[in-house]
Amino acid sequence: MNPRMRRTRSRVSVLGLLTASTLLATGVAAAAPAPAPAAEVAPIQASTLGAQAAQSGRYFGTAVAAGKLGDGTYATILDREFNSVTPENEMKWDTIERSRGSFNFVPADQIVDRALTRGQRLRGHTLVWHSQLPSWVSSLTDANTLRDVMNNHISTVMNHYKGKVQAWDVVNEAFADGGSGQHRPSVFQNLLGDGFIEQAFRTARTADPAAKLCYNDYNIENWSDAKTQGVYRMVRDFKARGVPIDCVGFQAHFGTGGPPATFQTTLSSFAALGVDVQITELDIAQAPATAYANTVRACMNVSRCTGITVWGIRDIDSWRSGENPLLFARDGNKKPAYAATLTALGGSAVR
Repeated sequence: MNPRMRRTRSRVSVLGLLTASTLLATGVAAAAPAPAPAAEVAPIQASTLGAQAAQSGRYFGTAVAAGKLGDGTYATILDREFNSVTPENEMKWDTIERSRGSFNFVPADQIVDRALTRGQRLRGHTLVWHSQLPSWVSSLTDANTLRDVMNNHISTVMNHYKGKVQAWDVVNEAFADGGSGQHRPSVFQNLLGDGFIEQAFRTARTADPAAKLCYNDYNIENWSDAKTQGVYRMVRDFKARGVPIDCVGFQAHFGTGGPPATFQTTLSSFAALGVDVQITELDIAQAPATAYANTVRACMNVSRCTGITVWGIRDIDSWRSGENPLLFARDGNKKPAYAATLTALGGSAVR
């Protein structure tokens, strides 16, 4: 609501009360005030990304680094704009279980506890990933040992955050780039075979039956790509056989052109399998306003696209900082892509 309009309406209300009091005091019956014409009632517009996304039952989140929470500008934008938080690195295996059986939850707890006190939802990232693994995991050579280690890691981490984390990237980036449409080589794939993903999801469901379980990957936004089709076949198979999977995350690390023309088709095709779809790590080189708007609209046009997460707050916080890919400039000011995103969410760019 425009502040000037709000002040004007308050003055009118006070005058109305004084007039009514005067009439009553002189014995004249006060007629009920006529309702204000519809044109005088200004629509209430959500003014932030998270608040506007919530109007359609979605979230708009960001990746958060524990080490930056002491930065006043960073924290102010985080609290004002976002209603969902994903720890950027603090839940990855090399941080949480650097040595076997020894779990360090302190950095992730800092993010989780802070988010919960502010009413922000949490996405867990990530339980099983071939990268950022401690050497003791990547050097394992026995399948039974690795299976036990993987199951224990999933169960311990999810139990620690049970009831706090709403959705987990259970397995991250398991498919190879290129035209094979198959899994990439990794210690999990090499020792456990194709079944390691199913095993991870079944273990995760047992650990926290209430959490949403997601598969997350990059370069799966273009419907015709072999990698996209490989993930699609896996999800279709999982749903057909009752393997617990609730959502698919599309990282959406785009170049300056933004999403491929088939992006909405991809989202709707996966959603038709009976899973939610989410944009989980959005950043776009040079942050063109049109590219951001097109990405957000693709999600808004698919009812089961439940939320969007940008991968960082300011350009200086991005893993692609040289490409200035985020909605806030290095000084924390909103970029044109911010207004385009807010508008695509259904809000007003007027601040």
